Amino acid sequence: MLKGDLMLTTYKVEVKPTAKQAWLIDSHISGSRWAYNLFLDINKQRYEMSYHYLNAYAFSKWFNHEYLEANPDDKWIKELYAKSVKQAFIDADAAMKRFFKKQSGFPHWRSFKRGQGSYYFVKNSKTQIIACQRHRIKLPKIGWVRLKECGYIPTDAEHFVIKHGRIKFKAGRYYLTCLVEQAELPKLELTGEPIGIDLGLKEFAILSDGILYPNQNKSSRVRRIKKRLRRLQRKMSRQYQALKARRQKEGKSATDLNLAKTQRKVQRLYQRLTHIQADYQNKLIASVVRTKPQWVALEDLNVKGMMKNRHLAKAVSYQGFYNFRIKLITKCQQLGIPVHLTGRFEPTSKLCHQCGYKKVDLKLSERTYQCPKCSYTEDRDINAALNIRDTENFELAY
Repeated sequence: MLKGDLMLTTYKVEVKPTAKQAWLIDSHISGSRWAYNLFLDINKQRYEMSYHYLNAYAFSKWFNHEYLEANPDDKWIKELYAKSVKQAFIDADAAMKRFFKKQSGFPHWRSFKRGQGSYYFVKNSKTQIIACQRHRIKLPKIGWVRLKECGYIPTDAEHFVIKHGRIKFKAGRYYLTCLVEQAELPKLELTGEPIGIDLGLKEFAILSDGILYPNQNKSSRVRRIKKRLRRLQRKMSRQYQALKARRQKEGKSATDLNLAKTQRKVQRLYQRLTHIQADYQNKLIASVVRTKPQWVALEDLNVKGMMKNRHLAKAVSYQGFYNFRIKLITKCQQLGIPVHLTGRFEPTSKLCHQCGYKKVDLKLSERTYQCPKCSYTEDRDINAALNIRDTENFELAY
């Protein structure tokens, strides 16, 4: 968020480049991948030789003045957009610093199969603008590129400035992600009742007003896609073993075009499952904020701890609890709706919403909560959602 009446918002939309534009974008992505790997390789060699570490800016200076002079065959990189190459150095530097702080392992080398990189563009100065219209955007070194979804990026807003963006290639498609500075959305007049949301595995979300949102992963549509995905993965495994045997006989240069086609099909199915989940969560969030609640209460789930249960880890990972929480908080922040995060150790399922009695021996198989003290009877998940809504032990999400 920015000061005053301006804010930063990210938009993601698919682009439809021509054949020549697609070739240019692929060239920039390949150059970004090459620059990223070069940064890791050089700094790894310097570490082994006990030389000091070169950060992104020092490396960029050394690269332009010394490396290219000593390696004229690599001067093709100068034909690409300079900011995209420099951003690859910055990304590699950030990954290395996370490694030094023991926040992650040593960065992976980028390859065509994993972590290809991206084409990065940026607004260089205050006077320069990145032109964008309802159906197209103008990119450096490429020109006007058509957007697949017209009117999604609010180019007709009162204040609209694209700060920077990236184009990535995934499963045969090109996606544009750009950071936009625009006027803040008008705050809502909160006239609705507060809402508590209980997330689970049997049902994805249970609202305190009694509305249930079923688990989308149990639908026939998703099960059908997963069944097709399993078959393709078995086919891909057989093709990979056959290619491995061929390479032992013919050498490492042997390739299999059918294996590449199967890999692309698997990527598209994974992408389709991701889009189904994102669309479902977006519709749920829209229906919640449309009621203009005084606040939205959400449980602070320990997803990392839940993933340690090997019987539930797969089901928990498919639910996408973290993505839902981030999207909900962001949307409520834009519209001025407070978000309460209930403590993760709060016994919301065991407490009686009417009298506050704690039922210690509550079993997971008991789907109806019956209070032995006041005879209160309610669905277990709705009772938990009510407790999440009315709990006093919470922290504001923003």
